[in-house]
Parts: sequence; structure tokens; C-alpha cells
Amino acid sequence: MENLDIKNGKILATVAYITPLGLLIAISLNLEKKNPYVFFHARQMIGLIIMVAFSNICEKHVNSLFGTALWFVTFVSWVFCLVYAIKGEYKLLPTLGQYFQDWFRNLK
Repeated sequence: MENLDIKNGKILATVAYITPLGLLIAISLNLEKKNPYVFFHARQMIGLIIMVAFSNICEKHVNSLFGTALWFVTFVSWVFCLVYAIKGEYKLLPTLGQYFQDWFRNLK
């Protein structure tokens, strides 16, 4: 059943990583199907959006170089997650991925 979930949800999981609007589209189209693969990647993307917001706040109010470094880490993390969504794998973002899954577990 899990391979079927991945096959059916791969497109929506990939769409979730294309801007916050893509995330909203993926979640809304998945509300009826309740595909766990799409929700897994949606939770990861919500965490990435929070990381971007945090890096922007740091860049403006703390230190420009520090905020830019955080933004770069977030960008690399986004590419990492996008690649695994396209490949059809459940791959947590290192360090923060499990936290994102726990914090946003109500999205299912």
C-alpha cells in the first residue's frame, strides 16, 4: 500500500515544494484522498517556510551575514526535500525534519 501512496502522491508532494501557494494547492487537493506521502512532504515544506521567515528576520534585525547563511541553509534544505519528493522517498530533513513532523502532526 505504501508504494501505491507514493505513486499516487508524487505529483502533489512535488507541487507542495513549489512556493507556499503550491503547498496550499497540494494540501487542499489531498484533503479528500488523505495520502500520507503528500502530508509528509507538506509538513516538511511548512517547516521550510518557517525557516525562511526566521532567516529573513535574522537578516533584518540580527546580522545580515548570519541571516544570509541561514537562508542558504534553508535553500539547500529545500533542494534536498524537493529531490526526495521527486524520487518518491520518505526522507526527513536532517536535524529539523523530525521536529517538523512532530510539530505539524495534526496535518493528516
